[in-house]
Amino acid sequence: MTDTLALLKRLKRPLLPVMGLIYVAAGVMHFVSPKAFAQIVPPSLPRPLALVYLSGVAEIVLGIGVLIPRTRRHSAWGLVLLLLAVFPANVYMATSDVVIKGAPEWLRNPSDAATWARLPLQAVLILWAWWYTQPPADESA
Repeated sequence: MTDTLALLKRLKRPLLPVMGLIYVAAGVMHFVSPKAFAQIVPPSLPRPLALVYLSGVAEIVLGIGVLIPRTRRHSAWGLVLLLLAVFPANVYMATSDVVIKGAPEWLRNPSDAATWARLPLQAVLILWAWWYTQPPADESA
């Protein structure tokens, strides 16, 4: 257990830019292919395209924010909340056999296994973001 904690402590700093860049890239993709993302917004939610743009902006801003020490903790909390907010889209995708028109073939019709695997992955992403909401032990991480 101690080895695992030591490994996690060593990985925390190098994983931070990875996480930030993943969110920035994902946010940019909301503007590159907004209609594809709008197709996975549950029909019960209003204005899917506006929600796609809003979540894209949030991902970009929060992804950059976690890279800045002064805004890191607040941005990490924002990512936790954003991941919780978009979870219904992942559930909708898993339960409704969504076919994403206009997406590349490999993304157009994801397998049931892939869409269901995405649900627990969301928990991993939430924990990853939550990790950076914690004050660093030495206040320099």
